[in-house]
Amino acid sequence: MDFTFSADQDALRDTVRSFLTNEAPSAYVRAMADDPRGFTDELWARISEMGWPGLLVPEAQGGLGLGLVDMVVVMEEMGRLPFPGPFFSSAVFATLAATRLGAHDLLAPLADGTLRGTVALEEQGHGDPVDRVRARARRKGATWIVNGVKPLVLDGHTADWAIVVARIEEGLGSFLLQAPVCEPIETLDPTRKAARLVLEDTPVMPIGPQGDHTAIWRRVVDDASVMLAAELVGGSEAALNLAVEYAKVRVQFDRPIASFQAIRHKAVDMLHRLELARVGAHYAAWASDVDDPSREHAVAMAKGAGAEAAVYVSGEDIQVHGGVGFTWDCDAHFYFKRAKQNDMMLGYQGWQRQRLADLVLDPV
Repeated sequence: MDFTFSADQDALRDTVRSFLTNEAPSAYVRAMADDPRGFTDELWARISEMGWPGLLVPEAQGGLGLGLVDMVVVMEEMGRLPFPGPFFSSAVFATLAATRLGAHDLLAPLADGTLRGTVALEEQGHGDPVDRVRARARRKGATWIVNGVKPLVLDGHTADWAIVVARIEEGLGSFLLQAPVCEPIETLDPTRKAARLVLEDTPVMPIGPQGDHTAIWRRVVDDASVMLAAELVGGSEAALNLAVEYAKVRVQFDRPIASFQAIRHKAVDMLHRLELARVGAHYAAWASDVDDPSREHAVAMAKGAGAEAAVYVSGEDIQVHGGVGFTWDCDAHFYFKRAKQNDMMLGYQGWQRQRLADLVLDPV
């Protein structure tokens, strides 16, 4: 199997890296960490002009019609910053959901960036993020209403609409909520904004096919998880590079600490975990694009191992920096916070390992 990227994908990586280097340097990331919205309309417009929000949108709906392997390239580069703003919530999560649900009328505005969507799925609890949905939807006359609480809706306070996942008689249903009224909340990662959505007899519009949508949401969550894993690969690579460059210039006992065996061992361990996580994310993206029979196994490995590696690598980056690594002046904390928050979203690493064990030991 060829794990190398195509010439077009390499060109896409070069374009994304060059653009983000010029338009979203560390100063921009820090400014957006303090900004309630977490992005500027000017930069979002530039990104939309590049066509990136339409990468996963089918060509029939005005997008580029590409796959997860192509989006891996973009997410890795965004993870290297880490990039603030609603790209993951809208161009990835909401786009995957709308596509799988067949809500094609939502896709064209997503592709050109004129509208931004998000997904209200996550609820309190642990384990499978799909199984723990407790919000309920029911008919009230000619309309549908939803009751429940969604404590973590990515960019919910700036999104134009949200797809709300709620229980119905058949299982899970999907509902469109225009202009969601969300309360911004503080999260561990200041560069990725989130909000709390309280639903109290809130009118919504059902979308998607008739019947239970549980299988659809399991696939959407899996594909979005792979994109989080790819983002963590980019963040881990940036954290490793940050640690290595600091070790080259930090002098202790009249020589760079990069010459110390303990630091070298740290760097090797960080690289080892990074490369395993990279292969896992790439394989999972490919497995999803081709609907390989091993897709679920690959997703569980990619998200579980990728999150574990990112937490380790970003944590060791802080240790290599020593005292300065624990300060706001050093960028190391941004990578650690993104790693920890991505780990908790859409199924944390412990549940992913349990899921993988169940798939292997009880495949029926």
